[in-house]
Amino acid sequence: MRSWKDIQWPMADTMGEVLHNIGMNKLRTAATGFAMASGLFLVIVLQGAGNGVIHTFERNAGDFSFNAIHVFGGSTTMPYHGMKEGRHIQLDERDVDMARRHFSAQVESAVPVLEHSGLVASRGDCHLSNVKVSGVWPQFAQIEAVRIVEGRFINPIDLEQHRKVIVLPDKQADMLFPQGEHAVGGIVDIGGIPWRVCGVSKTNGDQWDTEFYAPYSTVSAIYGKGNRIDRLSMVMRRVLNGNESQAFRDEYTRATSQIHDFSPQDLSALWIWNQAEDSRAMNQAMGILHTAFWVLGLLTMVSGVVGVSNIMLISVKERTREFGIRRAIGARPWSIVRMVMLESLVITLAFGYAGMVLGVVFCQYMDSVAGNQTLDVGVMQAKMFIDPTVDLSTCLTATLIMVVCGTLAGFFPARKAVRMKPVDALRS
Repeated sequence: MRSWKDIQWPMADTMGEVLHNIGMNKLRTAATGFAMASGLFLVIVLQGAGNGVIHTFERNAGDFSFNAIHVFGGSTTMPYHGMKEGRHIQLDERDVDMARRHFSAQVESAVPVLEHSGLVASRGDCHLSNVKVSGVWPQFAQIEAVRIVEGRFINPIDLEQHRKVIVLPDKQADMLFPQGEHAVGGIVDIGGIPWRVCGVSKTNGDQWDTEFYAPYSTVSAIYGKGNRIDRLSMVMRRVLNGNESQAFRDEYTRATSQIHDFSPQDLSALWIWNQAEDSRAMNQAMGILHTAFWVLGLLTMVSGVVGVSNIMLISVKERTREFGIRRAIGARPWSIVRMVMLESLVITLAFGYAGMVLGVVFCQYMDSVAGNQTLDVGVMQAKMFIDPTVDLSTCLTATLIMVVCGTLAGFFPARKAVRMKPVDALRS
């Protein structure tokens, strides 16, 4: 029976010969390794970038309630009852009453929202321009998924007593109340009117950054809104599917057309935004995006494997005479195949690991650079990338696939070469 030492020495000799062959063919080794490392690097970077985009979509989707519908006034595009097209439809409190009474079977709650923009908020030496104060009801926090990190949101007593209290976004609160001051309870001047801060909301840089929330009744009284409203937000009793959403949209447009005297077929008179439809479209887009990045990654891996295979094929072809000499002096075919496979394994492991590490490092670089940048689209600021990283299982799976394919890329040409007769191999 062979001892461990009897097995250990041949293995050591074989590995020494493998490393010697690799060192003697630096250009070939570098070409094979580059194909392996670049393929794996691109796979990980593509997956990381795809995850960054998908995480951004998911974060934005998490900021909304999927059973909410918002209605905005639009402009008519059809003449109706002697009136020309181009009329602006101004929503008012009649729309709120109609939604609550005529659509009670579908609508759980309907609340109006007022908006007053272009204000300046100041405290001490800090002045913030282009501030928007939104007059809201307490249910608004549920509709827009407002997250309170300090204090509270608007409550019914604030509406009843017309209190001048306000909820600040966290970033604006930090600017108005610097050096660790508590914003809640403080006074902020907005448009020449003092407001007491009752709460601070979390924005994460991807919500309406300059939107301050105040009681609906207070905003209506201060800015003379009368019975006009800027938008109507409704919470549905359940999430509507595509057909139900379209049926509700048509029915609601017909009911509203009787109030504001426009054609029921005029689709531009109202803008109805169903967040559930956006959610479905977003989920579909994320699924397509995820599949596309995986397909690109797999194609990149295939190109890397093809590159490794071609180089190994050329390498084995160049060494056919060497294999013939080995066969002539008594080497077994399997020992030659094993040596070639070990060379492939060492090269693919070393350069595959290098490609994986470089890919992970580049993903971290994307996270540190693009992850901290925001895209300003005027009314809001959104992060471009959120956590563009790849999980460990994906890295290891991609590396394992490349290593196995690279090893097999050395096996098949070597097996074909050792099947040649030693005399034919020596002549080649």
